[in-house]
Amino acid sequence: MTDAKRRYRAGVIKYRQMGYWDPDYVPKPTDTICLFRITPQDGVDPIEAAAAVAGESSTATWTVVWTDRLTACDSYRAKAFKVEPVPNNPGQV
Repeated sequence: MTDAKRRYRAGVIKYRQMGYWDPDYVPKPTDTICLFRITPQDGVDPIEAAAAVAGESSTATWTVVWTDRLTACDSYRAKAFKVEPVPNNPGQV
């Protein structure tokens, strides 16, 4: 199965598979860095939760603006790249 067929088959795609998680990302001097404290629901992987926050705060719920090219979403997509536990706060990252 090709990547394109896998990407567009029926079902739910995890945020990290959509490009919202990149542990190798190195921020550029022009990037805006945001820090979020999150408490994932029971059973939700902290990395997937971080990727979901990145997605939902950028392009995952994007309304198409036809003056932009659809490929512009790659320019606007937020990336979660680091997840650390919050000291003395179990369950928070």
